[in-house]
Amino acid sequence: MKFFNNILVASILTIALMGIAQAADIKVGFVNVAKILEKAPQAETAKVALEKEFSPRNKRLLASQKEIKKLDEKIARDAKLMSQAEARRLQRDVLEKKRALKRDQEEFREDFNLRRNEELAKLQRLVFEAIKGLSEAEKYDLVLHDGVVFASSAVDITNKVQQRLSSLK
Repeated sequence: MKFFNNILVASILTIALMGIAQAADIKVGFVNVAKILEKAPQAETAKVALEKEFSPRNKRLLASQKEIKKLDEKIARDAKLMSQAEARRLQRDVLEKKRALKRDQEEFREDFNLRRNEELAKLQRLVFEAIKGLSEAEKYDLVLHDGVVFASSAVDITNKVQQRLSSLK
C-alpha cells in the first residue's frame, strides 16, 4: 500500500511540474481598452464628425434660448407699460417657446446620445479587431482587458494596439 501511495504522490508531483513548465510557455497580454478608446485617432475623427453633424442644431437651440431670455427681460421691463391682454399674450408666447425649446433640447440630447453610442460601438469593434489581429500576429495565448486588478508593463500591450489602430486610420 505504501508503494502505491508513493507512486500516486510521485505521479501528482510529475503532473504538477509538467503543468508549471507548460505555463511558463504561455504568452499573456493585457490591454487597457478605456485608454485606447480615449486616445485612438478614430475616436477624435468620430468626435469631430459628431460636432459637425450636431453643431447647426445646437446653434439653433442657443438662439432660441437667447430669444426667450430677451422676451423674459421685455416682460419684466415693460409689463407695467403694456395692457393686461398684451402682457398675457406675451407671457403665453414665452411659455410656448419655453416648452418647444425643452422638447427640442430633449430630442437633441436623445439624437446626440444615439449617434455617439453608434460611433462608440464602431470604435469598440475596431479596437477588438485590432486586439485580435495583434494577438494572432504575435501569437498570444491569452489577452485580458476589463476587470484586471493589476498588469505589469511586461504583459501590457496597450501601446502596440494603439499603434495598430493608428496604422488603420
